[in-house]
Amino acid sequence: MFNYKSNSKYKSIGEVARILNLVNKKKGSFSTHTIRFWEKEFRQIKPKYFSGNRRYYDEKSINILKKIKYLLKDKGMTLNGVKKVLNSENSDIDELHNTTIKQKNIIKQKLIKIKKLITEFKN
Repeated sequence: MFNYKSNSKYKSIGEVARILNLVNKKKGSFSTHTIRFWEKEFRQIKPKYFSGNRRYYDEKSINILKKIKYLLKDKGMTLNGVKKVLNSENSDIDELHNTTIKQKNIIKQKLIKIKKLITEFKN
């Protein structure tokens, strides 16, 4: 029998929900049903099934799930739009994702500087 814990490259669905920070707003717990839904919608997600028919995800599947979450939640794309992006051969999702994160960090740093200037000006 395969023990996924001995091979840390596989994560359980609960661990993936935690990594993606998928929280059920009503219950406050991590939401695994979203991952199962995305698994049905996106053929790129291919979990492994080990002991007790439980899903385990490798790094490639987790990265695809991160991209899906980013495109759906952060960019506001539709399911069909995300499918088109994932199916395109020259998809620049990683670059898009990294650029957006960098831009957010730059904006955050500028806002901190502006806040300091306002505080100094008031004093």
